[in-house]
Amino acid sequence: MSGGWLHLLATVTLGPLLLVQGRHVRGSIEKLPEPPGAREGRAGRGPHLRVLFVGDSSAVGVGVSTLDDALPGRVVAGLASDHETDWRLIGRTGATTRDTLARLSREAAGSFDIAVTALGVNDVTRGRSLDGWLEEQAALVTLLEERYAVRRTMLSGLPPVHRFPALPQPLRWYLGAQTRRFDRALARLAEGRRGCTHVPISDQTGDAGSDAMASDGFHPGPRIYARWAELVVEGIRRQETK
Repeated sequence: MSGGWLHLLATVTLGPLLLVQGRHVRGSIEKLPEPPGAREGRAGRGPHLRVLFVGDSSAVGVGVSTLDDALPGRVVAGLASDHETDWRLIGRTGATTRDTLARLSREAAGSFDIAVTALGVNDVTRGRSLDGWLEEQAALVTLLEERYAVRRTMLSGLPPVHRFPALPQPLRWYLGAQTRRFDRALARLAEGRRGCTHVPISDQTGDAGSDAMASDGFHPGPRIYARWAELVVEGIRRQETK
């Protein structure tokens, strides 16, 4: 049975229970703030690199106490030994791909060499269809290229939701299966589109274990952000050698 049919069957069969569990989680999960810190800056020495970060709560660092320990801070620090990096962060908690498209269309245009995205979990939890989401992801890449002059978009994969301790079963299994399905489709999109790289974070960050997650059991903690940033930096360096 294909992933799409399995998802449909699970939705029909488990729908009422999943709805109740989803409402309970939204009402009971710890609400963590976006960490303080500058959302743009310059750091490092060496050849000039311009990096734009866009996305949801994971892009803005929910789960750590400062942006230095979040994805943008860790990526910039990882590049600092051999790059002077100008960077900017555009994101907010709860953002979907559609929200991000709208916001980027309103923001002042800019010029960046690389964009790093972190989107998808909110699309899954809000029931966005896979086909619709892929269209929005493709539109996002186009917008980044045309409005922000991005040459390489690093599409961060979806996280291992099937391991999130904040989610009860079977909701954890259901959302986990859907995020894995979205992630596989995102990888195919990146593979078939010039200027895109998929950064698979699910298996890699999952090795950090649940104790590396934030206190809410839903967002990354410092160790996971650090490993995620390593994967992004490795991807950037591989592109530079091509």
